[in-house]
Amino acid sequence: MTQAQVEQLAQSQAVKEGSSTFKLIETHISWLLLGPEHVLKIKKPVQYSFLDFSTIKNRKYYCQEEVRLNRRLSPSMYLGVIPIRAFGGKILTGDNDGEIIDYAVLMRRMDERKQMDLLLQKDQVSLDQIGQIAEQLAQFHLQAKQIKTPVKLEQIQTDFADVLNVKPQLQKLLGAKALHSLDKIVDSALSFLEEQAFQLYVRKMQGWTVDGHGDLHARNIFLLDGPVIFDCIEFGDHFREVDVLDELAFLCMDLNFYDCYDLEEHFLQVYLRHNPCMTGEIDRQLFLYYKLYRANVRFKVELLQAAAQDQPKRQLVKRIRRYFELMKSYQEQLQKLPVS
Repeated sequence: MTQAQVEQLAQSQAVKEGSSTFKLIETHISWLLLGPEHVLKIKKPVQYSFLDFSTIKNRKYYCQEEVRLNRRLSPSMYLGVIPIRAFGGKILTGDNDGEIIDYAVLMRRMDERKQMDLLLQKDQVSLDQIGQIAEQLAQFHLQAKQIKTPVKLEQIQTDFADVLNVKPQLQKLLGAKALHSLDKIVDSALSFLEEQAFQLYVRKMQGWTVDGHGDLHARNIFLLDGPVIFDCIEFGDHFREVDVLDELAFLCMDLNFYDCYDLEEHFLQVYLRHNPCMTGEIDRQLFLYYKLYRANVRFKVELLQAAAQDQPKRQLVKRIRRYFELMKSYQEQLQKLPVS
């Protein structure tokens, strides 16, 4: 679909649902149409180094995968996949006449005021709530499919180094000095992975790699009567099939982003009580590396978002700077660790 078609669909959905509050939100890979009770999520026809939504066949498949995978943690939120059709100059959803031009994930709309990142900004996330998230994740990981395919060190290194693809955007926003810092971070991380290759293998054979969520940050959690964890990675299995330390590190890194170190400590205490996946010094070093990697991921995503804007908003640039600061901090901590 094109931007114009999505905007036309947004208008027709607003008329259909009789809502003047219908909203269109755009990310670097999706359009989201928010109605009073439901959300339509449409994948953009884009192709990056890490995903391919360039064909309608791919977009349909990944819509179906998104529903299947997210129902594991939030079954009541993900309702199904629906076709989008063009007919008589109109863009419509559902079982209407006309040519299918795309597909959308249909979701139940949640209360955005309860999104965890917004609550963290207001210091409104309690220890009890973070404990509930920890317990839910521990049970999810304990029941998840274990992945015991061979460790692909080159793939892990490639995933980390993919951040170098946003160097043009980084230079534009933060200048040439930032490029040198990024190169240093990447070189240090790749060396660390070389040193810990055997431990990565050992942990996989011990069953710590599972088919998890893959994108576990605060914006993907609603804190309602109980936590609703949504929007897992559907477009690449190896991004989702991760060591549980990697999964935990993503949320903990995000808690660091908001300076919520007390919540991080409690989260880990509760989780490890149910699923003791971090027991020695090497595990703690890997956990720190994974926090570095996850700051890398959010940094890259925010830069891609900035690249899609003629003039990036000040708040977005502030977020990019904060993730970059975290990356540098984690890298410095890794360098100070004794060689294992």
